[in-house]
Order: sequence, then structure tokens, then C-alpha cells
Amino acid sequence: MTKSEFRLAYAPGVTPGKWARVWAERVREVPLRLIQMPAAEAVLLLRNGGVDAAFVRLPVDREALHVIPLYLETTVMVVPKDHAVAAVEEVELADLADEHVLEPLDEDLAWVDRPGQPAFTRPESTADAIELVASGAGVLLLPQSLARLHHRKDLTYRTVTDAPQSQIGLAWLEAETTDLMEDLIGIVRGRTPNSSRGRTPQQPPTRKKPPQKDSTPKPRRRTRRPT
Repeated sequence: MTKSEFRLAYAPGVTPGKWARVWAERVREVPLRLIQMPAAEAVLLLRNGGVDAAFVRLPVDREALHVIPLYLETTVMVVPKDHAVAAVEEVELADLADEHVLEPLDEDLAWVDRPGQPAFTRPESTADAIELVASGAGVLLLPQSLARLHHRKDLTYRTVTDAPQSQIGLAWLEAETTDLMEDLIGIVRGRTPNSSRGRTPQQPPTRKKPPQKDSTPKPRRRTRRPT
């Protein structure tokens, strides 16, 4: 029985389009359905069978899961365009000592010691925190992909060189490592079509070459003319 579709969840900020295009070329018989959802919900939906795989932000609870770490995201500081930080290319956490740093409830960064000063409130979401930054209520640190996702003309962002980073990974259930899952793993890892499931491409059998004829011209025999 052919599977009707392969369901792939992804956290906001992740851009799965390039992998989806390769999937469409290689796995034409099974459509790939992309489902964006909050990072905290992706693993729960995966465990409940609502999706077949998910691009998640690490770390996650890996019980009964396979997880492939993929890439780290740059952490940036979002500020109004007229903020002093907008005049530089990058900052360090020490530069935030006097800033009110917003801490949304869906924050994706793991802090040991939070920088700056606590803001007056904890917004429900990153989108709400962006609104507060625009109002001048504080600044926000988050992965660069989310800063791009929530882009506003009145805001800008700068790299924070020594901040924790968010890492993106591909997760799926250990018990569900199907052929389609192997196809997705191969695509994400950049394998060629012949090796997308870890297979070694079959080499054509070598044929024994026939013996080569000696192509060196032989000297012509001279005949003596009668005198």
C-alpha cells in the first residue's frame, strides 16, 4: 500500500523549501506536506503520530526519538532603528547591561545567566515581544531566522557574538525509520539519489579487455632485382 503523503512539521524560522523541492523530484509518488507549528508543539505532535518527522529546535527530550543535529543559528538583538546599537555591526552580552531584555514565554534560547535587566512583563510569544520592542519597552534576543520572520521596517537587528545559539535538528520516532524517512534523511544530508538511503551505488561489472593487436608496422621485405 502506497502512503498518501509524508507529513513534515517545522518550527517557525526554519525554511524547508529547498528540501521540499528535492523531495518533489525524487519521491514523486508521495507528496510532502509541510506543517509549520510552534517549536514546543512539534515533538508532542510527532510522538502522537500527527506527523512523520519534524525540524525542531534543540535540545529536545530524545526518548524514543532519533535526532540528527543540522546547523546552528546566529543569535541577534532586535532593537528600534534609532537605537544606539543600530550604529554598530555586532555587540557582546556585556553591552546589554543596562538594557531591559524581553523574555517571551516561547523563547528558543537556553540561558544560564540572562543578560541585561528584566523587562516589566513576559510576553506570551515572540510576536508579542517584537511589538514591545517596537514600542520602546525593551530589546529582544532571538535566532536570526526568527528576526527575519518577524521583520518590521521600524526595527533592525545586530549579531550578539557571545550569546547562546539555537540549533536545528531533524527528529523522528525510532520505531518509524521507514523507507520514506530514509529518503528524507538522504535529502537533508545532501546525498545523491543513488545513495539517499545509505546504499552504495552499484558499480557495473568490469569486463576483461580482449588482447590488443600489435599495431607496430612490420618492416617490408626487400626483393632483389635481377642484374
